[in-house]
Amino acid sequence: MTQSRTVLGPDEIARALTRIAHEILEANHGPDDLVLLGIPTRGVALAERLATRLTEITGEDFSARTGALDITMHRDDLRARPTRASQPTRIPASGVDGRTVVLVDDVLYSGRTIRAALDALSDIGRPRAVRLAVLVDRGHRELPIRADSVGKNLPSARSEHVSILLDEVDGEDAVVIEAEPATGGAA
Repeated sequence: MTQSRTVLGPDEIARALTRIAHEILEANHGPDDLVLLGIPTRGVALAERLATRLTEITGEDFSARTGALDITMHRDDLRARPTRASQPTRIPASGVDGRTVVLVDDVLYSGRTIRAALDALSDIGRPRAVRLAVLVDRGHRELPIRADSVGKNLPSARSEHVSILLDEVDGEDAVVIEAEPATGGAA
């Protein structure tokens, strides 16, 4: 039987995204030349939510500066995992050349997804800088990658699964840790 616990609810997710939006603006010294690219699937929904927050904070429309970056063909595990249908890459009309691109994803774990995103981004153009914003950083990095903005650092065991549920995709907002119970001898 799988055990699960909710570690973030809708209000905590909303607060984390508002904080991340402020951190992005502070690190960039304002909204100029910012582009948000979400990594499908949930990273796109999070990027769109961040765009809404940035619009509210700055008064500038960020919806036109928000897109999606499909990393499927840049993954290093294509042989081990079947390709999954993903959202197509959508780059804002302003492009990425000379801009600060904020990659947005739901969970930072091994770093391999972000490595693939950096490869995909280099196929599109040459940003001035690339930043990373994630809702959850669960640790266990296999590559030297870290997020610039994190909604929640959530140390977890490798045996646990961190699920991000978003209303746009799953019909609810929550961050849930699921753990398989230990198996073994008699109690």
